[in-house]
Amino acid sequence: MYVVKSPLSDADLKTVSEALQGALVDLVDLSLVAKQVHWNVVGPRFRSVHLQLDEVVDTARLHSDTVAERASTLGVPPDGRAATVAASSGIGTVSDGWVKDTDAVGTLVEALGAVITRMRARIEATGEADPVSQDIFIGITADLEKHHWMFQAENRG
Repeated sequence: MYVVKSPLSDADLKTVSEALQGALVDLVDLSLVAKQVHWNVVGPRFRSVHLQLDEVVDTARLHSDTVAERASTLGVPPDGRAATVAASSGIGTVSDGWVKDTDAVGTLVEALGAVITRMRARIEATGEADPVSQDIFIGITADLEKHHWMFQAENRG
């Protein structure tokens, strides 16, 4: 049952709602992964990596809210519960304990890469179904790709 009736056709709404839900899960998990690494990073570049991780957290949280509200706007209830995130995120697991600064950077490069790949698929999937949602995915992807670039540059030397 939809509380809010979407202007999209049922087929387009199905495509878009799956893309929005997937993006929400990935963004929530990205914020959690970045925060976990942020709390545990150690090494000579601790401070710069620590601060850079919080920038990713802020970006992921901002965009997760945008995605969830877009879903609600279309009459689709967003699901950001821990169990849902754990069951369907495209990001790999993060080890517990201290994380060497170079490993922290590598973890974020992998996590961001996984989310970017899935976001690009969502851009493709929503192009005809809902250009408004597609535009949101394009903006998110641009921000994530900037973080991805910066973390990749962090381990080059």
